[in-house]
Amino acid sequence: MIGNPEEKRPMEIQLTDKTVLVTGASTGIGHACAVGLAERGARVFAGVRKEKDFQRLAEAHEGVTPLYLDVTRAEQVSAARETIAEAVGESGLHGLVNNAGITVNGPMEFVSDDDLRWQFEVNLFGQFALIRKLLPLIRPAKGRIVNIGSVSGRNAMPIFGPYSASKFALRAASDSLRVELYPQGVFVSLIEPGMIATAIWEKNMGEEEQLRPQLSDEAEALYGEQLDALFNLSRQSARRAAPAEVIVKRVAHALTVKRPRAFYRAGPGSRQVIFLEGLPVRLRDWIIRRLIKSNSKG
Repeated sequence: MIGNPEEKRPMEIQLTDKTVLVTGASTGIGHACAVGLAERGARVFAGVRKEKDFQRLAEAHEGVTPLYLDVTRAEQVSAARETIAEAVGESGLHGLVNNAGITVNGPMEFVSDDDLRWQFEVNLFGQFALIRKLLPLIRPAKGRIVNIGSVSGRNAMPIFGPYSASKFALRAASDSLRVELYPQGVFVSLIEPGMIATAIWEKNMGEEEQLRPQLSDEAEALYGEQLDALFNLSRQSARRAAPAEVIVKRVAHALTVKRPRAFYRAGPGSRQVIFLEGLPVRLRDWIIRRLIKSNSKG
């Protein structure tokens, strides 16, 4: 079986004198990337939304400069652009790591219009508002854009439809952007994490506690079994999750090698998702229904 090329040879991880912006750097993958890239020599601007995260990142590594950056707030996007432009000058911005994101879960029939729009506002529209704002800084550096997607952007499970839909959309937009920017010397890569040990699993469990009381009796009767199964699977996944450093390595590879890959995958579950993606639809759906049945009372 052919493995990932970056695992077969020493990775080109030197980022000295390079400037990178990482969004969603408060916790998890974003925080690990901000610190990990700084440890590899990069000057990192790290986007956060809360003061406590700002202070924690400021103390995490001398190479990390936190910024207040909510990708859905145009004034913060503009302010971040100005700060970075002043810092990089004519050399430009070497890398943008788009990690900011949220999860909205629930049966598609009962997800509110506002919640569905907010899922896309953060996971897609905000990402590309930032990309458009920063591209004039990235072009002079012949830089890189690294979008953090998910294996859920290839295989949508029930209950997690809103999140998966946003990641499917991010993948499609990244595909177009990659081809559009190639003649300009700007590379675009999509990281598709599997199960990674981050706070997202705790958030998912918290969402279950908040979601169930909000559901009507009708919704619970129609989708209760699927909710039980999918949240049980999330709990199991949390126990098998890989450390965030495996994603940092992929991001560093995408930012440094001469010709980065279009897609990087890592973490338990990533291969299984690709397997499911290649199956006939009826067989794939049957496997998922069996999975739900076997986990609904776990």
